[in-house]
Amino acid sequence: MPTRDAAAKPKPGLRMKELVALSGLPKSTLLYYVEQGLLPAPVKTSPNMAYYPPQCLERLALIKTLQTRHRLPLQKIKHLLSLRDQGQEITPLIELNQAIFGEGGGPLLDRQAFCQATGLSPEQLDQLVAANLLLPLQDSLFDQQDAAMGPLYAGALGRGLTVGDMAFYPRLGKQIVDQEMGLRHRLTSHLPITQDAALTLQMVQGARATRSYVIDRLFQRRVAASRDLKDEGLLS
Repeated sequence: MPTRDAAAKPKPGLRMKELVALSGLPKSTLLYYVEQGLLPAPVKTSPNMAYYPPQCLERLALIKTLQTRHRLPLQKIKHLLSLRDQGQEITPLIELNQAIFGEGGGPLLDRQAFCQATGLSPEQLDQLVAANLLLPLQDSLFDQQDAAMGPLYAGALGRGLTVGDMAFYPRLGKQIVDQEMGLRHRLTSHLPITQDAALTLQMVQGARATRSYVIDRLFQRRVAASRDLKDEGLLS
């Protein structure tokens, strides 16, 4: 029979059943997180008794936020958690990610749902993905940005344009991104992570504005200099 002192002794953590109930996640997911290093391994007090630190609940809430609100894959979440465990401030990195990707919004669409929502055929979808005109962040899963472009592509293809006609967009876009990444590396490679994130955030905001401004103004000036819509000066 346990003594009064043994009965009053606090538990060293949470049992798996308690962690499932409090987190709302299935046991299989929690075990996977442990296997992948996202959660610490439990402390075993006997062959059939294991306890997880209570801090796991806060950690699980952060993982969920990073997945759903910030659309981060588990590998990046693991890296962020590792930095935090080492005493690094990860808020600037999360803010940078939000500036780049935005907040997650709306469900992800599989191929069938995406075609139904956008009017694209499966064959057209394959061609657009192969040409890097549709660039899903997850294979065969399409977010709201992808869904916004789908009907525009469907309309263009319906008017007689081909995927090849639009191939210059990703080709020139890659050149712009390569140049931007080179500038970022030159300015931030020597900085600590938090300063790197802060300066990169400024550069992301500046690059986004510059792309829009320069391309739109080049287009506007070309139109402004032409006599009418039939003016061949629009071509060069």
